[in-house]
Amino acid sequence: MSELERLALGVLLPSFRGGAVPEWIRRAVDDGLGGVVLFANNVPLRDELEGVLVAIDEEGGDVTRLGLPTPGNLALGVLDDAEATENVAREIARGCAAAGANVNLAPVADVNVDDQNAAIGVRSFGADVDLVARHTAAYVRGTQREGVAACAKHFPGHGHTREDSHKELPTLDLDLGDPLRPFVAAIEAEVAAIMTAHVRVPAYGDAPATLNRSLLHDLLRSELGFDGVVITDALEMGAISSTYGPQDAAVRALGAGADALCLGTSYGEREVEAVKGAIVDAVRRGELAEARLAEAAGRVRELATTFPVSGCQPQSPEGVGREAARRALRIEGDPRLEESATVVEFRPEPLVAAGEQRFGLGDALRDRGRVSSVLRVERSGPAPGPAATPLVLVLRDAHRHSWQRAGAEELLAHRPDAVVVETGLPVWRPPHFGAYVVTHGAGRVNLEAAAEMLAPAREPALAKEA
Repeated sequence: MSELERLALGVLLPSFRGGAVPEWIRRAVDDGLGGVVLFANNVPLRDELEGVLVAIDEEGGDVTRLGLPTPGNLALGVLDDAEATENVAREIARGCAAAGANVNLAPVADVNVDDQNAAIGVRSFGADVDLVARHTAAYVRGTQREGVAACAKHFPGHGHTREDSHKELPTLDLDLGDPLRPFVAAIEAEVAAIMTAHVRVPAYGDAPATLNRSLLHDLLRSELGFDGVVITDALEMGAISSTYGPQDAAVRALGAGADALCLGTSYGEREVEAVKGAIVDAVRRGELAEARLAEAAGRVRELATTFPVSGCQPQSPEGVGREAARRALRIEGDPRLEESATVVEFRPEPLVAAGEQRFGLGDALRDRGRVSSVLRVERSGPAPGPAATPLVLVLRDAHRHSWQRAGAEELLAHRPDAVVVETGLPVWRPPHFGAYVVTHGAGRVNLEAAAEMLAPAREPALAKEA
C-alpha cells in the first residue's frame, strides 16, 4: 500500500455492525486506518483496537451506547452545578475507557434556543448561552481528566435550527456570536476535538459547515485558534447525502479543514474503500493538497497517541449520575402512588441520535411493584380509555406533538387526579393534574429517579408484640 493510500485511510472513522471486530477493519487498522466509531451493538471492545481512535457517542441520558446510569445534558443544565457536570462526565469517561473507547463524541455544545428543534432538545444543557458555555467546559474537563478525549459538537451550532440534519439540511441564518460561545469555552478548556454540524450558514456561503472552508479553516482554526482534531458528523446523514455523494463529501470536507471523517454503519468495506480511493484520486488530480491530507492524518495519529485506549476494567459506578438525575426532578403536587397504577406512555418518533426507547417509566415502576398495566400509545394508535386504578401519563416533548396534548387532555378530563410526567422539554403544561413531574430526559436513570419518587420503598411492617 502506498503512503498516499495510508494517509487517506488515516483520516477515516468507519463503523461496523455486530459485537466482533470484522477482519476488514483489522486489516484497515494495520494499513493505517484512523479509527472507528462504536455503537451499542459493538461495545464493549476493551483493548481489541490499539493505536487508533475508538470513538463513541456516550452523551448520557437519552443518547447512550453503554447504558450508563448517567443523565443527559438538560438535566445537568437544570441543576446548573458545574461540579456535578464535571463529575458525571468523569463517570461517563470511565465507562468509555472500560469499553475500549478513547474518544467520547460529547458534549453537545449547542444552545437549544428553538424548542421545536427536532435534533437537539434534551441533548443540550439549555437555552441560556452562558449556562451552556459553563457546562460545556466542565464536561470537557471531566472527560479529559479521565484520559478520554472530549469532542464538543455540533460546530458552529445546531440549537438555533428546527430541522434535523439526519434527514435534511438546516439553515442557521443569524449572527454566530451566541452559538459560538460554548465552543470558545470548550477551546479554552483545551478540548481535544470538535465535531462539525451539517448546517448551512448563509453568511459564510451555501456549503454546509462540514464542507465549508470559511467556517472550518478561517473561523474555527484562524479566528478561534482551535488546533485540535476536527471530526465530521456522519457523512451519510441526509443533510449531506441528499446533495453530495460520500466520496465527493469526503474530499470537500478535508479541503475545508476537517481531519477525521465519520462514516456510519450503512458504509461497509466497499464504501470505505471507495472513499479512500476518491481521496487518493483527488490528491493525484491536484484537487486536494497532499499536505492538507498529511496534516489531517497527522492530527488523528497525534490524538490517538495523546489519548491511548486504556483497556481498563469496568469500575463500580460511583452513583453521581443517579444523584444528579434525582436532583434534576421538578415536582408539583404529591405524585406518590399508594397502589398499583395504570401507566399510559405516549411514544413519539424518537430522536434519530438516540434511537428507539426500549425502557419506559412503566418498566421502572414495574420493577418497584407499582404497576397494574402499561399502555404505550403512538401517533397512529388508538387512544386508551379511562382507568379505574391510579393513572400515570408519560409525555415526551408534548409541545411538539398535538396528538399527545389531545390524548392527555382527554384522559385528564376524566381523571384530573392523574400524575403527569414530562420526560422531554417542559414547554406545554396540562390544564389540570393531580401531580406534575419533569424528568428533563428519558434516559433510564431519569425514569428510575421518577419511579423512586412515585413509588418510594414501603416501610417494613413492624412485628406485633407477643
